[in-house]
Amino acid sequence: MTSDAIVVENLGKRYSRRNPNRPRSIHEALLRGLRGLRSTEDFWALRNVSFRVPRGSMLGVIGRNGAGKSTLLRLLGGLESPDEGSITRNGHVGALLSLGAGFHPDLTGRENVFVSAVIHGLTRAEVRRKFDSIVDFAEVGEFIDDPVRIYSSGMQMRLRFAVAIHMQPEILLIDEVLSVGDQAFQEKCLARIRQIMASGGTIVLITHSLDQVRQMCDQAVWLHGGHVCGHGDPELTIEKYLDASNGQMSKKTTESQGLYPRPRQTQGDVRLLSGS
Repeated sequence: MTSDAIVVENLGKRYSRRNPNRPRSIHEALLRGLRGLRSTEDFWALRNVSFRVPRGSMLGVIGRNGAGKSTLLRLLGGLESPDEGSITRNGHVGALLSLGAGFHPDLTGRENVFVSAVIHGLTRAEVRRKFDSIVDFAEVGEFIDDPVRIYSSGMQMRLRFAVAIHMQPEILLIDEVLSVGDQAFQEKCLARIRQIMASGGTIVLITHSLDQVRQMCDQAVWLHGGHVCGHGDPELTIEKYLDASNGQMSKKTTESQGLYPRPRQTQGDVRLLSGS
């Protein structure tokens, strides 16, 4: 049995978006020499992404909005196919990709538990055996027979997380949901994640919480513009990410205020200015 739960090699994902420079009239197109007539243009959300996640470990994926984090998680979960490269998953995947994902708003919590769990491979008999434990973990007992549309975002997250972990996945993909809910529930989720890892399970966590990555992850991947800019020890990767982010913010502040650093004067410059 391989020691890696996930192997990602030269991964790339391409999308199409509206071409903002498309001519708005035939006259404009003729003036441009018929350039830019395509209504869409391609862009790479991810390109040349490679890493490995050993069994029983936790990988944190960090980066600013639009860096390609959620695209990566959808590819890891099999919701989309790569345009380049490959993903090897060695184990059953449970995906918690977004708040309330997969829940039908008009179905009750009870109905959504059964539908979601069965879609992900459990039999109805297995769901019945696990049902009380799922509801107890989610702490939504008095609302379990109400439509999910009346649930708060925190209630949806708790129920979704409870279903995901009770499917006993070998690989669990989590997108930012641990930031929702009170401190006590977050601690309960983190404790269950540790149990999954202790039993040989593997976690991929996308988050803006750098503290969670520092405290829980064995390695981190920093994405920027669809590329891997840092990978390895969480503390070192986070340090590089913060240094780059602080540098970009300083540059933007300087430019927005019209403040540009004056060139350092040499002795020759001083003599020239003084006329000596």
